[in-house]
Amino acid sequence: MSTRPVNWTALIIVILLFAIVAVMGFMAARWRRSKEETGLHSLDEWGLGGRGFGTWITWFLLGGDLYTAYTFVAVPAAMWATGAVSGFFAVPYTIVLYPIIFIIMSRLWSVSHRHGYVTSADFVGGRYGSRWLSLAVAVTGIVATMPYIALQLVGIKAVLTVLGLGSAQNAFLTDLPLILAFVVLAAYTYTSGLRAPAMIAVVKDLLIYLAVIVAVIYLPIKFGGWDTIFGAAQTKLGTVSQATGKPAGVFIPGATSYSAYWTLALGSAMALFMYPHSVTGVLASKARNTIRRNAAILPLYSLMLGFLALLGFVAITAGTKPIDLDGSVNPQLVVPQLFLDHFPAWFAGIALAAIAIGALVPAAIMSIAAANLFTRNIYRDFFRPDAPPKTEANVSKIVSLVVKVGALIFVIGMDQSAAINMQLLGGIWILQTFPAVVAGLYTRWFDRWALLVGWAVGIVFGTVSAYSVVNPVTHAHFGGSTAAIPGTNVTVYIAISAFVLNLVVAAVLTVLLRLFKVPQGADETRPSDFGADETDPKVKQIEATAGPTGPFA
Repeated sequence: MSTRPVNWTALIIVILLFAIVAVMGFMAARWRRSKEETGLHSLDEWGLGGRGFGTWITWFLLGGDLYTAYTFVAVPAAMWATGAVSGFFAVPYTIVLYPIIFIIMSRLWSVSHRHGYVTSADFVGGRYGSRWLSLAVAVTGIVATMPYIALQLVGIKAVLTVLGLGSAQNAFLTDLPLILAFVVLAAYTYTSGLRAPAMIAVVKDLLIYLAVIVAVIYLPIKFGGWDTIFGAAQTKLGTVSQATGKPAGVFIPGATSYSAYWTLALGSAMALFMYPHSVTGVLASKARNTIRRNAAILPLYSLMLGFLALLGFVAITAGTKPIDLDGSVNPQLVVPQLFLDHFPAWFAGIALAAIAIGALVPAAIMSIAAANLFTRNIYRDFFRPDAPPKTEANVSKIVSLVVKVGALIFVIGMDQSAAINMQLLGGIWILQTFPAVVAGLYTRWFDRWALLVGWAVGIVFGTVSAYSVVNPVTHAHFGGSTAAIPGTNVTVYIAISAFVLNLVVAAVLTVLLRLFKVPQGADETRPSDFGADETDPKVKQIEATAGPTGPFA
């Protein structure tokens, strides 16, 4: 068993910074609140921060939302353990992502602004006149988000482990700091809604930038430059593993890895803004052009992510030993351990606090987004259609607590690999909502039932394919995110295979249902909705102005 001395200096820094952002989280309840608003008594106020965030707040919010604690832990860990295919693909995928935000998300913002949509499932239900298709999108979003929240807690746990908090002999003491962090997170999220992570994201991102910039300048100088670092990484990853008889990893992807690499990047980029927390960050901004400006400046985070990924190679050169409490090697501990080993304790404390706080921002947004989906697209659509705004807000607050408790139980009660496997499935599942959401932003051609069947086929195919991937070392199922296209030797990201099948089924069924003249659901949107900006009136105002004889009567 591994025993670690507590690094008191670093721990005190982490606790102080954690306390500061906790206070900020509670103070955020009164931040940017309208004078007429006496409490956060609607989903617009609690769940979307009043829909009033400008360019810079949105930039910090989306950065804190998309570049999570698990990203800071997992990407360099993957580079350290297996190399470029499983690690560095995250960098091109975030670059491919921003044109998607620029083009697609601005249209979603516009139609949501016009109709008061809070979730992507709201839009799907309004566009296709189908609460069942809306339910499918909502349930997929909730289920895909749960393991994502759990992985944020895994990031906090990695920091606490490296700091020396925990013991393999006493599980309760090991998990107690994580439970306390969760209680604080739950309390300020309940009180302040989306305003809390928006305010905290500013601190978190500044700390992360500080830690990464210092690390990528100082550590290469200390270890002999990037040539030495890349040489050590190439040697380690090229070493043949006794367990598999194959190289330990991939330094530069060969021709056989090209398809896996580019489909991982493309599929991940397409999936990321289907996640509820990404949509929540978009809809909280105050204008259509706020989204577009963010698409232009968010690539700064990709630059930071590229440097962060390379810290995995730096850790190889440094000989970092990420030993968990049970004595096993845990790659998730690589970056926290690297900072603790090679920086003064006070600076390591700042870096580790940045990772821990980096878990609070996305975990809060994710729980809010999942709660909004439940409230709007399950509770309101199926149980209480006449629910007033205050009731919706109260239901969302309670569900956000339930979601966080579920994630905490998941992390404490189950093996960490289970959370990673579920996150793998979450990426596959969430991409299956892409046809309904994105196609709906441009065309009403697809039939609602065809989209629902295509979604179901994609979910089943993706789940079965992921289950069939066996880890060569542990022989466990869900051993990876790539598999050969059925009937070929071409290895691709499973989510892309499932997505293509989903799209083909939806298109073929749409043609058949059109031939049989199956009734279409009512579309409550109009073409002008998709280009509306903040100065344009809402639909109710348009209809009130137009009157019963107006153009939309």
